[in-house]
Amino acid sequence: MKLSVLTENAASEKFCSEHGLSYYIEHDINILFDTGHSDVFLQNAKKLNIDIGKIETVVLSHGHWDHGDGLRYISNKKLICHPDVFQKRYRKGGDLTAGRQGENIGLELQMNELKDKFDVVSTRKPYPISKNIIFPGEIPRLNSFESKTTSFALEKNIDDFILDDSGLVINLENEIIIISGCAHSGICNMIDYAKKVTGINKIRAVIGGFHLKYNNQQTRETIKYLKSQDIKEIYPSHCTELPALAVFHNEFNIKQLKSGMELIF
Repeated sequence: MKLSVLTENAASEKFCSEHGLSYYIEHDINILFDTGHSDVFLQNAKKLNIDIGKIETVVLSHGHWDHGDGLRYISNKKLICHPDVFQKRYRKGGDLTAGRQGENIGLELQMNELKDKFDVVSTRKPYPISKNIIFPGEIPRLNSFESKTTSFALEKNIDDFILDDSGLVINLENEIIIISGCAHSGICNMIDYAKKVTGINKIRAVIGGFHLKYNNQQTRETIKYLKSQDIKEIYPSHCTELPALAVFHNEFNIKQLKSGMELIF
């Protein structure tokens, strides 16, 4: 299996970066996982000699602008996602008494526009994309330290815990690789569910945004959990901020993911 980093917050030499995430995954099927928020993923794909036009399947991890607004630049593909990705969503902080929501952080393209451009498969349940790749759908949130607060809101200031947050689970010779966009559902919850869905307990790698900001209890509990899983490779990226990344570096000697990097498993 090969994973090419098309969009990340940092870039390797000669590649572009932005606040966003996009991976190109080559296994028994080729998948574009997220698109970032501009055409940066296309620019970097060209430099890596990846022909996005030949990809048939796109997976959207959740309905935030920095993961899905790049969908404006492609079309005529199968798009796999959770049905809630189409919601209007905001960052908390608006003045509702003045009729103002917070910053709009949802997708630029609306549901009808996406359905015109793509063959949309929306599901809350696990969806087998190929023999060895599963879109897990909605992630159960069962542990005591993840997804307990949110800085996001739906319309009328209803708390948005981003129930559409999902990823990919890849079977690689009876080990699994978990790919996360932002892990709003909790990266440990995602791993637990990946093991349940596949029936495989051996984890080769966990890659993507972990949505950890600080060296706090959640970060420390996450590290404790990850150590208990005997995971060979861990790549927290994108929305995992520097204080948390520093702790991960101290505990796991992690490598920073950058646009243009290629991982071979």
